[in-house]
Amino acid sequence: MNNNKVLRFSAIALFLLGIAMIYIGGFHAPKVMLPPIITGVGFFIIAWALKALRN
Repeated sequence: MNNNKVLRFSAIALFLLGIAMIYIGGFHAPKVMLPPIITGVGFFIIAWALKALRN
């Protein structure tokens, strides 16, 4: 994958993770503890995008 595809995929994935965090935080916060997991996946995606930009 070239850098543009990685950036496009990571941007879409971060957008979807942001929507998921808002949904979980707004409607299921007392019941479900997934926001830390979703945030962690987001950090992995950001790291992947930065690694692709570096090369």
